[in-house]
Amino acid sequence: MPIKIDKTLPAVEILKTENIFVMDDVRASHQDIRPIKILILNLMPQKIVTETQLLRLLANTPLQLEIEFLHMSSHRSKTTHVEHLEQFYKTFAEVKNNYFDGLIVTGAPVENLPFEEVDYWQELEDVFEWSKSHVYSTLHICWGAQAGLYARYGVPKHSMDRKLSGVYCQTVTKTDSPLMRGFDDEFRSPHSRYTEVKAEEVAHLNKLQILAQGKDVGLSILASRDLREVYSFGHLEYDRDTLAKEYERDCLAGKNPHVPENYFRNDDPSSRPALSWNLPAAQFFTNWINYAVYQETPYDWSTYEQSAISASL
Repeated sequence: MPIKIDKTLPAVEILKTENIFVMDDVRASHQDIRPIKILILNLMPQKIVTETQLLRLLANTPLQLEIEFLHMSSHRSKTTHVEHLEQFYKTFAEVKNNYFDGLIVTGAPVENLPFEEVDYWQELEDVFEWSKSHVYSTLHICWGAQAGLYARYGVPKHSMDRKLSGVYCQTVTKTDSPLMRGFDDEFRSPHSRYTEVKAEEVAHLNKLQILAQGKDVGLSILASRDLREVYSFGHLEYDRDTLAKEYERDCLAGKNPHVPENYFRNDDPSSRPALSWNLPAAQFFTNWINYAVYQETPYDWSTYEQSAISASL
């Protein structure tokens, strides 16, 4: 898939070495099609890493995607240079009058804080509310999924006895969902979190369906019946070595973390981690783009906002 992004974005050169087609603005302007517009709200501290991970997975369909990045103006990043944000990111004030076919809300390392104590929480709630009439389908990842469920439905998150870190087996529970097409009965996915959402606390929400869950991870993937809301509590976008880097970081911080489960050969952190989630990751993001976004999004957004408002009255 041609990904239309700023050709000076650091991720571009990385993706080109992986033989992933990236299209610049000049070439894209000569294609007589409407690109699918995707907004990525990147809440992760290592923004360039997350940009590359997500763009790599969005490159698995023949559709042209136009990607924009969003950051929270109410939060000052300590790990990403201001120049990078100013060049490649927009604020909510700059995009709130625009329409997007898809929105991705990433995780964030703030899950031990109550939602309301996160410095950008009010701004994030504004984004969630805006997305109801300006975005067709929103994919929430990890803490972004917990935040979305809390903001929309008041579903709480709960602290676990220890950090869930590793690669775990999940079972597909809704095999007829378009998001699960092409999946085997079971698949593996990285998880890295201190908190969880309990299945019994979403069971009464008839609008949502549980698509996948696992013995160790609990809820894995939820979605609304119309696929306009998708919640994934794992990190299918992670690179082979992401959990290893997190483990090393936590060791250096004196957190005495346990070795990520089902990840290193013989649980030896000096060994190369096994990559066992590449296929489900590609399939999931392809399904989201195809079935939740491309197949359903309105062609003319100018008529959509009023119909969305009328439907909510």
